[in-house]
Amino acid sequence: MNRPISPATGSPARTTPLLPNPVMAMLIFVVVEVMMFAGFISAFVISKAQFNVWPPPGQPRLPVEATAVNTLVLLASGILLFVAGRKFAKDPKSARLWLLIPLVMGICFVGFQGIEWFRLLSAGLTMYSGSYGSFFYMIVGMHALHAWAAIKVLLYLYVLALRGKLTTNALWTGQIFWYFVVGIWPILYILVYL
Repeated sequence: MNRPISPATGSPARTTPLLPNPVMAMLIFVVVEVMMFAGFISAFVISKAQFNVWPPPGQPRLPVEATAVNTLVLLASGILLFVAGRKFAKDPKSARLWLLIPLVMGICFVGFQGIEWFRLLSAGLTMYSGSYGSFFYMIVGMHALHAWAAIKVLLYLYVLALRGKLTTNALWTGQIFWYFVVGIWPILYILVYL
């Protein structure tokens, strides 16, 4: 492919990349993480198929209804982060509140998951109580780890916005990571909790 020649220098002109490097890097990271979760899900589905009854008898039941509400909180945070991006494009200062709300909702989501884990551990569901507990903590725990990392990214974006230093590329990169955390959770919720 021939690049256009710069009339000023006579050498090939620099072209703007289709995607900024941070955004491309985050997309590659997300693809890798999707493959990791696909591996976890595959192992879970294969293991679950070996049981006549799931969850196995004698294991505590997961809080399906409460986690459904928590799932709605996470989904709403993704929608509000999208709104923040729209607000930022029009007036960067007006996006500050819209960045703060998804951040707080993300913290609430992870906090509720922590409370849920404490209750399940108290009820006897551990990583060592069988494949049910092992898969639950592995899959949900890995998601919680990603959610915590994404919350740190949202906090960083919020601080940048407060200082007036938030860029479109930084916001876009953070949004991609948060959308991954938000988007994969309903799949995990349906597979693990239902």
